[in-house]
Amino acid sequence: MKKVKRDNTVKLAKFERKFKTVGAVMLFSLWVISFFGKISLSSINIEVERLKKDVKSQQETNQGLTMKINELASLENINEVANSTGLAYNNSNIRIVSER
Repeated sequence: MKKVKRDNTVKLAKFERKFKTVGAVMLFSLWVISFFGKISLSSINIEVERLKKDVKSQQETNQGLTMKINELASLENINEVANSTGLAYNNSNIRIVSER
């Protein structure tokens, strides 16, 4: 009977060692996954901030160009360009089309 108890304790000790080893490996793996996950999240956040900065810069450029287009498309500017090229603005030739 003593041999049976000894075998059980030996088996239990082996099981405990394997269980501790597997647990340690799992904890280390979770730590590594968490570490690299945080690194990738940080790099993605940096990229997002860079893109936000680029978008803001492009929006400012677009706003400036829109203002310039509006300025160039003004009636005063059109009359000035027309007069400088020898054209005349004849209001009687303009016809308004309306829906009936």
